[in-house]
Amino acid sequence: MKVFSRDFTRTEKILIAVLALILLALTYYQFVDKNVRTTVENAHAEAASLQTQIDVAQAQAMKLTTLQRTLDEMSAKGTLSWMSSYNGSKAEVAFLNDVLKDTLTYSITFANVTRNGNQIRRSFQLNYTTGGFRPAREIIERLRSGENRCLVGDVQCVIGLVGTTTVTAQATFYETMVEGTPDAGLPVDAAAANS
Repeated sequence: MKVFSRDFTRTEKILIAVLALILLALTYYQFVDKNVRTTVENAHAEAASLQTQIDVAQAQAMKLTTLQRTLDEMSAKGTLSWMSSYNGSKAEVAFLNDVLKDTLTYSITFANVTRNGNQIRRSFQLNYTTGGFRPAREIIERLRSGENRCLVGDVQCVIGLVGTTTVTAQATFYETMVEGTPDAGLPVDAAAANS
């Protein structure tokens, strides 16, 4: 049995050739062109995503550079402080004794330690008397710019008739629970208690 028992006419040959070309073009489009376009689109999307990540990283690097420059300036001026880990009370008391060693008299009254998350506050009232205003001011500066983070506020100065200066101030040492060892004196976390 012969499938093609006759010769194709010229028109039929042209139609078969056109059909073969169309099938070839469809095959090329489906298996080559579509895949290449999808790959190129994915590459462009990935490039845009990578460019966004690069921009974010450059912005972070600029911020870090600015912060490092600020820290270097603060360190050069001697105003760089750090938060010691809980429980730094011995170091803080030693620091206070060193700062106040040249005063005529002094007293320190610590309040209860407070905690809010990882931040510990050790507040105290400070009273001291010096031989003049300049040494009194230098003590406040040493407390404020010392190695341990200390916020000094509510400062009151009374200059006496004999040239003495008496200072009363409220101050707070700041500590952190990061790398700190909890003990019996550690207060309850106020942030956790409120939530």
